[in-house]
Amino acid sequence: MLQKVDRLLGGLLPRSCIFCGLDGGEQACCEGCRADLNWILHPCRCCGAPLPPGYPGDRCAGRCMTADARLRMRSALVYEYPLERIIAGAKFHQRLNFAVALGELLGVYLNGPTGLSPAERPEVIVPVPLHRRRLAARGFNQAAEIAQPVSRRLGLPLCPDACVRVRHTIEQSSLTGRARRRNLVGAFKAGGELAGLRVAIVDDVLTTGSTVQAMAAAVLEAGAGDVQVWTVARTCTAAR
Repeated sequence: MLQKVDRLLGGLLPRSCIFCGLDGGEQACCEGCRADLNWILHPCRCCGAPLPPGYPGDRCAGRCMTADARLRMRSALVYEYPLERIIAGAKFHQRLNFAVALGELLGVYLNGPTGLSPAERPEVIVPVPLHRRRLAARGFNQAAEIAQPVSRRLGLPLCPDACVRVRHTIEQSSLTGRARRRNLVGAFKAGGELAGLRVAIVDDVLTTGSTVQAMAAAVLEAGAGDVQVWTVARTCTAAR
C-alpha cells in the first residue's frame, strides 16, 4: 500500500532533483546533475566495462574475447559518489523515490544514442528477485522498482515473477568474489515462460557480476534464447 501511495504522490507533486534538490521539472534528476554524472559511453560489448578512448575493438582483452555470446552486460554509469549515496538510499533506507529515479536514468541511457540498437532489444525485462524473507524485511525490491521506469520508457513487458530466489543467502556486499559465487549456487529458479525469449535482467549495481551471472544461468537453463544484464551502475573493473 505504501508503494502505491508513494507512486501516486510522485505523480502529483513537483519533483526535486535527487542529487541537488533543485527543480527537476518532470525528471527526478535535473539537466545539470545529469550532465555531471559519469556515463559509460564506450562500453565493452560483453561485460559493459568502460573502454579507454582509442581502444581497438569493442571487447575487453582476455576473458571477454571468449565469453558466452548469449550473455551481455550494460551499465549506464560508473559507481561513484554521489550516485553510490542514492543507490544505498534506495537499497537500505527505503527511499522508493530514489529507486524510481535510478530506473529513469537507466531508461534514458538505454534509449539514448549510446544505448541499445534495434537488434539488441530484448522481448521481456526480469528484475533480480529478492528472497521472500529479505523482501519482507526490506519492504520492497529495489531492482523491481528500478525496472518499472525502464519498462515504460522502452515499451517492453516487465515480468517480475518469471525468476524467483529459492534460497535465502547472505548479503553479497559482505563477501569476497569467490565467496559470492559459492553463496549463490542454486539460489535462482526461472520459469518456462521465458523459453525462447530474449531476456533483460535488471539490477542496481554490477560489482563482481556473481548475482546476475547466477540468475542468467537459471534463465538460460529455463530455455531463454539470450540474456542481457542492465544495471544502473558498475565498478570500473571488468566483471568476473
